[in-house]
Amino acid sequence: MYTDILMDHFQRPRNVGEIPGADGVGVVGDPGCGDHVKMHIKVERDFLADIKYKVFGCPAAIATTSIFTELVKGKRLEEAGEITDDDIAAALGGLSEQKIHCSNLATRAFYKAVLNYIAGGSPQNK
Repeated sequence: MYTDILMDHFQRPRNVGEIPGADGVGVVGDPGCGDHVKMHIKVERDFLADIKYKVFGCPAAIATTSIFTELVKGKRLEEAGEITDDDIAAALGGLSEQKIHCSNLATRAFYKAVLNYIAGGSPQNK
């Protein structure tokens, strides 16, 4: 059911943590399965200088969030925003239909973090 790439990102997730003084923070959850992601971004001259997250969820939720951060780190915000759920699934070597919703969490948390950044950030989110 899970690819070797997915298992690698589940067992050794990349970019886990928080960014003190983050420029933007986004939080999403899926009430249907209980998965939850909180993403922090640091932006420098319109580039995603750093991205960290904390996730509570199944192996697919952890792996999709981990690989998403690898795909977008260092990119321009606009370019990072073009990464789709299908791109995440492809980078992991595929996701089952039952787990495809997990890839939505990373992109949704990222979009919320970017919106928070554009709005000037929020002290309670940092």
